[in-house]
Amino acid sequence: MAESESGQDKTEDPTDKRKKDSRDKGEVARSKELNTLAIMLVGSAALLIFGGALAQDMMELMRINFSLPREVIMDQKSMANYLLHSGQIGLWAIQPIMISLVLAAIIGPISLGGWLFAFSSLAPKFSRMNPLSGLKRMFSTKALVELIKAFAKFIIVLFVALAVLSSDIDDLQRIAHEPLELAIIHSLQVVGWSTLWMACGLIIIAAVDVPVQLWESHKKLLMTKQEVRDEHKDQEGRPEVKQRIRQLQREMSQRRMMAAIPDADVVITNPTHYAVALKYDPEKGGAPMLIAKGSDFLALKIREIAVANEVLLLESPALARSIYYSTELDQEIPGGLYLAVAQVLAYVYQIRQHRAGKGKRPDPLKDDLPIPPDLRRDS
Repeated sequence: MAESESGQDKTEDPTDKRKKDSRDKGEVARSKELNTLAIMLVGSAALLIFGGALAQDMMELMRINFSLPREVIMDQKSMANYLLHSGQIGLWAIQPIMISLVLAAIIGPISLGGWLFAFSSLAPKFSRMNPLSGLKRMFSTKALVELIKAFAKFIIVLFVALAVLSSDIDDLQRIAHEPLELAIIHSLQVVGWSTLWMACGLIIIAAVDVPVQLWESHKKLLMTKQEVRDEHKDQEGRPEVKQRIRQLQREMSQRRMMAAIPDADVVITNPTHYAVALKYDPEKGGAPMLIAKGSDFLALKIREIAVANEVLLLESPALARSIYYSTELDQEIPGGLYLAVAQVLAYVYQIRQHRAGKGKRPDPLKDDLPIPPDLRRDS
């Protein structure tokens, strides 16, 4: 079982963030044996497919360069032209095989771990220049495993090569008695098939190496329980930071709420423990809206702001408690309180008319407003 630097066992599967961070650093499962297998298979297959055309081009090169006229040999400029022409033929001959090898060199690595280009992998690591670190890597368990794989690869390839050569011994002897053109084509076929069979021998090594690399990559990403908790805290926010954010949000909400109190039509109080501020806009329709509420010290501040801005204060303990517990800020009051609040707003309107000298002072509003039992909150 893997252990962290703190000594804790790494028993937890890696999180998505851990996998993403590791991938961003270029740390993904890779298999050199799989890459070698892909290049060998594709190279031998390309040699078998394009070997005939390659043989024809090789014979053309020999025909051109082994049958030079005397005047061409004595002319340096002509020799340069022959060299350039031979190079063009050679490049054109090996072009299909080279393209196949390049594609194999690209597809092989991305078949395990996917396409990845990390700039961090290009950064120099000065720790690798330390001789002691180099000796430690040379005599590590990983180096021993690589040595065993290299030896196993050598044994398998050697066994397959001997088997192929023993089976092709007759063909190899027959090549010496064939015409030059047939001998070249035959030689390329023998080399292609021999390479293909030796590449197939590497399938065993790759079949073992790929699961090992996946297991080692997963083992490296394992996390301790503490690392999982720390990552969760970093993603979700540490408790003290979240608490501070909530506090700031409450303060901002309270400032907005206090700024809205001067626009209220009435502030209903308990009279000391609760205070709620209501506003009704007949042009918009709908029900009255709660624009501020608070208890204890916050209720006192609401009352002070209401008095300073000449907003009517109305004592109705039962209604104040009902609105406080049933309605959130910037929401309309529930339907069960429509009738009670309508009576309050009618009383407010009469008070305003009286203060404007357009009517007599109304009788004090009684605290027996119609409040449904399910909305009542006893003190």
